[in-house]
Amino acid sequence: MDLALLHGLTDPVLAANLLDGFGNVLTVQNLLLAAAGVTLGTLVGVLPGIGPALTIALLLPLTFNFSDPTGAFILFAGIYAGGMYGGSTTSILLNTPGESSSVATAIEGHQMARRGRARAALATAAIGSFVAGTIGIVLLTLVARPVADLAVKFRPEDYFALALIAFASVTTLVARSMIRGLISLALGILIGVVGIDQLTGQSRLTFGVDQLGNGVDIVIVAVGLFAVGEALHMAAKLRSGGADEEEIIDPGADGQAGDGDARDAADDGTGPSARGRAGRRRRNPWMTRQDVRRSWKPWLRGAAIGFPFGALPAGGAEVPTFLSYATEKRLTKHPDEFGKGAIEGVAGPEAANNASFSGTLVPLLTLGIPTSATAAIMLAAFQIFNLQPGPELFDTNSDLVWTLIASLYVGNVLLLLLNLPLIRVWVKVLEVPRPLLYAGILAFATLGVYSLSGSTVEVLVMYVIGVLGFFMRRYDFPVAPVILGVILGPVMEVQGRRALVGSGGDLSVFVSRPLTIVLLLVAVVALLMPYLPAIVARLRGRRDGRKLVFGEED
Repeated sequence: MDLALLHGLTDPVLAANLLDGFGNVLTVQNLLLAAAGVTLGTLVGVLPGIGPALTIALLLPLTFNFSDPTGAFILFAGIYAGGMYGGSTTSILLNTPGESSSVATAIEGHQMARRGRARAALATAAIGSFVAGTIGIVLLTLVARPVADLAVKFRPEDYFALALIAFASVTTLVARSMIRGLISLALGILIGVVGIDQLTGQSRLTFGVDQLGNGVDIVIVAVGLFAVGEALHMAAKLRSGGADEEEIIDPGADGQAGDGDARDAADDGTGPSARGRAGRRRRNPWMTRQDVRRSWKPWLRGAAIGFPFGALPAGGAEVPTFLSYATEKRLTKHPDEFGKGAIEGVAGPEAANNASFSGTLVPLLTLGIPTSATAAIMLAAFQIFNLQPGPELFDTNSDLVWTLIASLYVGNVLLLLLNLPLIRVWVKVLEVPRPLLYAGILAFATLGVYSLSGSTVEVLVMYVIGVLGFFMRRYDFPVAPVILGVILGPVMEVQGRRALVGSGGDLSVFVSRPLTIVLLLVAVVALLMPYLPAIVARLRGRRDGRKLVFGEED
């Protein structure tokens, strides 16, 4: 990979492709789409329970009105990046992570806000996101083409093994129970195989309904699971009174913590009252020099951790954010502040979160393998335009790929320019009454799906899937494996059949190449990874090891 990076730095073809991409994205229309994407992404990212996956799912029906897919993907990339950052605002001010990848940020960020240091927490998150995001995009630019060239050598059995890695990682790492994760995955695969079998021509799971002959559209599944399911879930929480106890901390306030917290902050010199009445006007700066000195190394370490994990088929954003938090906790010179509002605990995870976003695009664009629910929905967006991400995409749709990558640079700058000045707007967004918000989502979802085909059957199917998503949330079943199963299940089936046809039905084809064996072993490791702490603890004679869980959904 190092050689690939060096080659990329001196490759004139890569530079020419990237310049062409900037030439395409620096038009008025595409700049407006990029700005709309990051603004919309941040807007929904700050709302608890509404992440980029739901937003892109809701907007998928609108892409049918785009004659050129380039504009749609610039918009979606902006939403994805904005949503990744927006979750930090909710985590810091509301202590309610909008995304599972923002949980680590909430641990220290909200404590900083309670001490009157919300601005510093928001600033280190924003600047860290920009620094790590830029590093991640540069690395994506350099490694995407070499990885795509390597992926050309992949055979069907290798793609089969890659799909297994994605299944194993998402199923085991986002679910509290492997059984629940596997049930969700099986459900997704079942939905994915509905329709006419392309090989045999037999109907599968259509139950005599003609409209199901072409299968269940991924847009219907995504909107049903994320939009309808989340809206029904929040409606049930509102009815039971479980969603009205949220306290929003004003980022401009000196401190809204209780007296005890304020006194604690004053005692250790980090609270607002520690500097006395004369310094009241300077109490709540965005970042002090000391904050910058304590943040820049976590920003770089977060980028170094986030990008490789995002680029792995077993990646995602949850693992690197928690790994970054643990790293900063181990390396800090202020261990007593962790748990009470350590700025390193915000800077590192937020940097890792945004760097992993760029890394996630590596397997998505070069292999066609999504490593998160949002990436899976972006894959569905590619399929809407009859595009199949993979090594051929760099040859057949080179302009689209490089324009998309160039738009990430532009979007990253726009995120930095928009987020901090508009923080008051994001706080106001948090005050939108939840009943109005989720009623609007239901109406938008219904109109969007009906506009696809004008079929009431598909709207009914969406609501059936939405009710299913509601019960999955209610009984702690992760929804991300369902989306992955719907998209990658048929892909795995096709690649498995191709491998068997090519080998004359010999099952040993799946263990005949070293690359395939390595990929299968990685899948086994991904399956066992959550249980490694417990296994190591048992080997050391202890019984306190716990299963690793990085989030319930993306």
